Amino acid sequence: MTADQIKDIISAGLACDYITLEGDGRHWYAVIVAAEFEGKRAIARHQRVYATLSERMARDEVHALSMKTFTPGEWAAAQQA
Repeated sequence: MTADQIKDIISAGLACDYITLEGDGRHWYAVIVAAEFEGKRAIARHQRVYATLSERMARDEVHALSMKTFTPGEWAAAQQA
């Protein structure tokens, strides 16, 4: 899978304000900003993203995904730091 394909899958299942994805075709690193993350702990945020890719991960099309997740407010604050 390509980075654009994975971004499209995540974006189709989760309304993202911002998403970047880098990787080598099997191991991926993402930064995802979504209003839906408001009030959720990191584990719940990650589970929500993994849910969008569950089919692809079960078939090992996406082997590993590490991520940083932010609410829009957290992302804005991180950009100013």
